[in-house]
Amino acid sequence: MIYKNAKVNGQLVDIQVTEGKIAGIGHYDGEGTDLAGAKVYPGLVDVHSHGCMGHDTMDGAGMDVMCQYMAQNGVTSWLATTMTMDMETIKKITDVLPACPDGTQVLGYHLEGPYINARYKGAQNGDYIIPPSLEEFCQLQNILLVTVAPEVTGAMDFIEKCPAVVALGHTAADYGCASEAMERGAKCLTHTFNAMPGLHHRDPGPVGAAMDKKIYVQVISDGIHIHPGVVRMLYKVFGAQRMVLISDSMRATGLSDGEYDLGGQLVYVKEGKARLADGTIAGSTSNLMQCVRKAIEFGVTEEDAFKMASQTPCEMLGLNKGKLAVGYDADFVVVDDQLAVQKTIIGGKVVYEAE
Repeated sequence: MIYKNAKVNGQLVDIQVTEGKIAGIGHYDGEGTDLAGAKVYPGLVDVHSHGCMGHDTMDGAGMDVMCQYMAQNGVTSWLATTMTMDMETIKKITDVLPACPDGTQVLGYHLEGPYINARYKGAQNGDYIIPPSLEEFCQLQNILLVTVAPEVTGAMDFIEKCPAVVALGHTAADYGCASEAMERGAKCLTHTFNAMPGLHHRDPGPVGAAMDKKIYVQVISDGIHIHPGVVRMLYKVFGAQRMVLISDSMRATGLSDGEYDLGGQLVYVKEGKARLADGTIAGSTSNLMQCVRKAIEFGVTEEDAFKMASQTPCEMLGLNKGKLAVGYDADFVVVDDQLAVQKTIIGGKVVYEAE
């Protein structure tokens, strides 16, 4: 399979695909799918999304609908993200890794809770928050990323020995505690600045520790969770190499305003903003492509914004995805000059094409 006339890094090239991998990038004889000079970027990889189109990871159903919606919006892989609930329910959900041949690939799960701090629980259900248990965690399957509050009982030992990538989030950790957790192996912050102490000149907190320890930071660049000026600050400090764009989308994404459920709690969506009854922000209603466009609007270069939503999260997780390079999975998105999705290609196969 050859995709011809793709604009990659400003150059017109052909992309050769063999057995789901990129076999070559250059100029090749023969027929192929003509992309007519459209821009091509690596497919987006969302490591923090709860759901969309009326469905949620914790439902245990509707995964095909979610994956099709994500494919329509340029997301080629994602980590289905759980909520803080009882471990029996979490295990039942995560034991199954859904296959969606006509949509976005589910790589595994992001366990966002229950190993968090109730003080910074955000929209998580405090009734199910528990201390981290490595024995309990190792009974779960398909977990690639887990959010932990490092200050809670048993967290440091858990972080040091955990087989999954550890993110720090929903935490009251100060600079020293967060720094120690990073030294013990934590690799990123969960939705940076949200559900954690801020950056104070006498108490730098988790964000200051992340700057010093040079770990990754997840950022919801929807224009609601973080001010555009803070997005620009994070971009300047962490760069495209360590800043990971996420959606943190919930079931209302792709739908209209109204009332929705999130982890057993009622969420009110008004003008695209999702909040609990007490005003707490409850995830986003934006998909990852919308967050990429917003990041560009806020001052991130187009190339870096796409990198932060593809290559960088893949490098954080150690995946052979996220780059337009020989040997990588042939997952890419074709966009027009306004960054509207024209085609989404996963494993070399077109799974979505705009009408």
